[in-house]
Amino acid sequence: MLKKVAFTVYPVADAQVARDFYEGQLGLEVGAHGGQGGMFWIEYDLPGGGCFALSNATKAKPGAEGGGTIAFEVEDLDALTDKLRAAGAQVEVETPIHGPNCRMVPVLDPDGNAIILHQLNKK
Repeated sequence: MLKKVAFTVYPVADAQVARDFYEGQLGLEVGAHGGQGGMFWIEYDLPGGGCFALSNATKAKPGAEGGGTIAFEVEDLDALTDKLRAAGAQVEVETPIHGPNCRMVPVLDPDGNAIILHQLNKK
């Protein structure tokens, strides 16, 4: 029986470019990481639980057409979206998508992997 999602991993081509985006732009803090023989694995333990990883150790290719999307809950969607735009990140919409309980902004990381930035509506 399944207990939980252990981690989500995205394939990336260049570890440093990916780290600059996820650490520098999104503010994730690196956890376990390492490499061997040209392969790398970088983990980010998320504050609310769960783990997000970047690697070139699988046969998966980077890109949004891979079918997976991770959604990160954020404190200030507008400020983070503005920061990403200023840094040249590919923000997929002009204004946030409004749902009944949240607002969302889809973006692509430097390898074209899909991310949704998500902020719950204030109650």
